[in-house]
This record gives sequence, C-alpha cells and structure tokens, in this order.
Amino acid sequence: MTTLLPTQRIEPRGPVRATVIWLHGLGADGRDFVPAVPLLGLPESAGVRFLFPNAPVRPVTVNGGWPMPAWYDILEMDIDRKIDEASLDLSAQQIGDLIEREIQQGIPSERVFLFGFSQGGAVAYHTALRYAKPLGGVAGLSTYLATARRMETEMHPANRALPVLICHGTRDDVVPLALGRRACRDLERLGLAPQWHEYPFAHEVSQAELQQLGAWLSLHLSEKD
Repeated sequence: MTTLLPTQRIEPRGPVRATVIWLHGLGADGRDFVPAVPLLGLPESAGVRFLFPNAPVRPVTVNGGWPMPAWYDILEMDIDRKIDEASLDLSAQQIGDLIEREIQQGIPSERVFLFGFSQGGAVAYHTALRYAKPLGGVAGLSTYLATARRMETEMHPANRALPVLICHGTRDDVVPLALGRRACRDLERLGLAPQWHEYPFAHEVSQAELQQLGAWLSLHLSEKD
C-alpha cells in the first residue's frame, strides 16, 4: 500500500453506512467540494462518510511546468488530451488504497462511490473501471475518459455492471461537451449504461446538478439496503 493521501472528511452523525470519495479538479484541493455536501439533499439516515483527498503537487506541462495540485500531468490540451498515464496510474492506486481502507473499516465495496470533477473525474473512471471489487458507482462531472482504449482489456469483470452518472455543462470551455459525450459512448461500448445529464453552464457545478447527484446516490444506496 502506498502512503495514504491527505484527506478532508465529513462524518455522518450516526453510523457510517457508505462512503463517497470525491476528487477535485486540477489546481484545487480537497476542500473544494466540502460545501457541496449539504446541497446533495441526503437524509441523515443514509450514513454517508465523505472523503476529499488532496492530489499531489506536481509540475503540469500545459501550464508551463508550474507545480500545482494535479492527479496527473497533462502534456497537450488538444481534444484528445495527451496525458502522462504513469502519473494517472499512480493516482488511481492511491485512490484504490483509500477504498481498501474503507473496506477494512467495515464498509462493503458495493457501498463505496467515486465522484470526480474534471481531472478528478478521469481518475475516478480509471480507478473504478479497473477496480477488482464491485463498487457502488462512479459519477463523472465535467470530465472525460482518458484511457478508453486501455479499458477494452483492463476493465475488471467485478465492475461490468457499475452504475455511472455523467453530468456536463453545454458551455464548458475547459473540458468540451464533446469529451463528455465521447466518454458516455465509450462506456456504453464497454457494456455499461451511463446516465447522461447536461446543463446550461460552463466548467462548474450547479445546484441542479448537485441535486441530481444526490438523487442518484440515494437511489443506489437504497438498492443496497
């Protein structure tokens, strides 16, 4: 096991019954989505623990090599997003270690969910699809599937029925809407049935989107009760 990432956390008032690991975008940190939790509208009885890990600080090529919190290096900002897959693999391993800790603390893998915004969403996809135990689901917010070709051989059978929610802004000028739609098609080709929602905003998260995210999470938690 690698060294666990420093992580912000929100604990439920009662017993922990599920865990959400929420990954921030490039240049942000684990505090970024802490204020979003109340907007999900989850009942207290859901018993959800939220973990917000901090990405390591590393040089980012497309930002002139300037060091910043980043899950992986981005080498080119063309539509295909050329990235450093070795750093993506390492981040996925580190998120996998957080999942394993939750399992060791008594949370079934089927009640662990990954949420990710932008670059964090690409890590969430890469981690969940390759994870060797069934997870509760993955939500990709304003993001893309960076390793679609690899998933053809690396997707683990344990997550062949992984619930997926995709949300994307129609005016996103950082991660174009086309990349979100491409991820949806690629996931469908892998045999999944992603739920797609688009919203009239840019590279951001809206209250309507968070409400949709909370409803999706509540639905899949209730199915596992």
